[in-house]
Amino acid sequence: MAGILDLLQGPMGQMLISGAGKQLGLGQDKTKSALSAAMPLILGAMKNNAATPEGASGLLGALTGAKHDGGILDSLGSILGGDKIDDNVMQDGAGILGHVFGGKEEHVAAAVSKSSGIDLGSAMNILKVAGPFLMGALGKQARTQGVSDQNGLGSLLGGMLGGGQQEQQSLVNRLLDADGDGSIIDDVAGMLMSGGKKGGLGSLLGGLFGK
Repeated sequence: MAGILDLLQGPMGQMLISGAGKQLGLGQDKTKSALSAAMPLILGAMKNNAATPEGASGLLGALTGAKHDGGILDSLGSILGGDKIDDNVMQDGAGILGHVFGGKEEHVAAAVSKSSGIDLGSAMNILKVAGPFLMGALGKQARTQGVSDQNGLGSLLGGMLGGGQQEQQSLVNRLLDADGDGSIIDDVAGMLMSGGKKGGLGSLLGGLFGK
């Protein structure tokens, strides 16, 4: 099964970095850093949600719908090649974030902002771009593997996340339980900057953009 690294290490990853960075007015390095922080947090939150039957059912329904069939992966050039990211993509991203983070997406954006050195608004936009991309990748994999139940979904998400899943879940849980506690957000941002422990966050996406 292709993990998120397999999908993003090649030309597709470079297109995502270059296009998102240009359209959001960010430098390449900061875009790389922000995406590297954002993607495991989104995937970790999805895995959190999928741990309950209700959450798994909702995510499966979204992944098997036409919107997230993987077509976005084939359309990155048109989505990211202009002067502005498609409004439908950004709206879809906002909906995904609201669902997986349960209204706490500003805490996640704050951690991404502090770890990558971009402002809060740009961090939120990076999350909005990353959400539909990840859903498309997951939807494509779900179709390929014939995923139809909670166990299959858990395996799919685990495969996409790679190693260090317990640490990723800890970071996500701390952010979602933060209740605006800036010190916790600072702590999580520090772990994102350091790449986490061996086998954890750093091993998940640390090599994503040739770091």
